[in-house]
Amino acid sequence: MSKLTDFEFQIEDFMIYCVSKKLSTKTTKSYEQTLKLFAMYMKEEHSIDNAEDVKTAHIRHYIKYLQEIGKYTVQTRNENINFPQNRTDNGKQISPNTINNYIRNIKVFYNYLVEERVIRENPLDRVKFLKKRERIKESLSRTEINVILSNYNLTSFYGYRDYIITKLLLTTGARIGETLSLLTEDIDFKNKTVLFKDTKNKKEKIGYLSNMMMQDLRRWVSYKDRYMTTESLFPTNRCTKLKLHSYEKALKRDALRGGIENVLPHRLRATFAIRFLKSGGIMCIKSFI
Repeated sequence: MSKLTDFEFQIEDFMIYCVSKKLSTKTTKSYEQTLKLFAMYMKEEHSIDNAEDVKTAHIRHYIKYLQEIGKYTVQTRNENINFPQNRTDNGKQISPNTINNYIRNIKVFYNYLVEERVIRENPLDRVKFLKKRERIKESLSRTEINVILSNYNLTSFYGYRDYIITKLLLTTGARIGETLSLLTEDIDFKNKTVLFKDTKNKKEKIGYLSNMMMQDLRRWVSYKDRYMTTESLFPTNRCTKLKLHSYEKALKRDALRGGIENVLPHRLRATFAIRFLKSGGIMCIKSFI
C-alpha cells in the first residue's frame, strides 16, 4: 500500500472531522469524491501534493479544466472513486450547478484548514460561483400522473412499494431521501400526518395526508408487516433500506413505459408545488419542500 501524500492525509483528517460533526452520508460522500478528484488533478497537472500549496489561480485553472474536459474524466487511474466506466454521461459537459457544488465542497474543506490553522487564508475566498440559468421544473399533468401510477404492478412487492412511495411524494412534496428514511412509526394515523426526520436541513417537518393517502398507507403497512419484520416503511425484500438510485431507476422505467420521459423525483416535487399553489396554497410552501 502506497504512502498517503500530505494532501490525501489532510483530506482523511477532514473526513474524520465530518463524521464527528454527524454530517449526512450523502454530504460526506460528496465531499470525499470531490476532494479526491481535486487532489488527483492538482498532483497530475500541477505537481502539488499538499493542500497548503494550492493558490487561487490553481482553483480557476481547475474550474476551466472541468468546463472543457467533461464529466468523470478527471479520474484516470483509480476507477472506484466514482465508477466512470458504469456511467452513460461520461465525458459530457458538466453543468454550472455541478461545478458550483464542487467549488462549494472544496471551499468547505479549505475553511476547515483555516479553522485548524493549517493555512491562514482560504484560496477560494476570491473565487466566484459560475452563473447558472434557472430552469423551470416541468410538472406532470393529471393524465401523466395517472399513466405513471397505472404502470405499477401492484401484485408484486416492489411495484406496490414504489406505487405508494410515488403517491406519497405527490401528496407531500417531500424529498425522496427523507421519504426513503421513514419508519412506520413516523406515520400518525390518528392525526393524518407524516413526520420527516432525515431532512436536508436536519429539522423535522410534518406532512399532511389526505384520507385516500392514509388508506393507502394503512393497506401498505398491513401488507408489508405480513411478510417481514422491519421498522422501515419502505424496505427492500431483504429488510434493508431502499436505495435512492433503485427507486429513481424504477420510476423512470415505469414512466417511460407510458411514454413519459425524464421523470425523476424532483418532477414529483415540482408537480406537488404547482398543484398546491393552483389550489390556493400560500407561497411559504418553499419552506416545507
